Amino acid sequence: MLSINPHDLSSAQLQAYLQSAVAPRPIAFASTMNSKGQPNLSPFSFFNVFSANPPILIFSPARRVRDNSIKHTLLNVQELQEVVINVVDYAMVQQMSLSSSEYAEGVNEFVKAGLTPIPSMLVSSKRSAGAI
Repeated sequence: MLSINPHDLSSAQLQAYLQSAVAPRPIAFASTMNSKGQPNLSPFSFFNVFSANPPILIFSPARRVRDNSIKHTLLNVQELQEVVINVVDYAMVQQMSLSSSEYAEGVNEFVKAGLTPIPSMLVSSKRSAGAI
């Protein structure tokens, strides 16, 4: 049996071990908006259901491993505190891949991926991050 001390590994090495331990992983398509109304769409493999009662679904917009920078998704969630989670299925794999590219802030990943956003079901908000 392999024993690993996380303190002896780089973040990239530790992430590789963690990702290989849980496979296959479901992929969340997280859509958010910034305060200017610009949408953002990004896939996340760190995603799962934690509880049905109360309903808790989590995703982790962690910092990028390569440079510790913050993703637009996290900035948008911190700003507006709203996110729509869609689940990627096999028919959407190519679109998901296109949306995972690094785009500058304000670039619409829905357009880049060839997907059409629809309003979310969130009634209490005047804005809508959009569902697929």
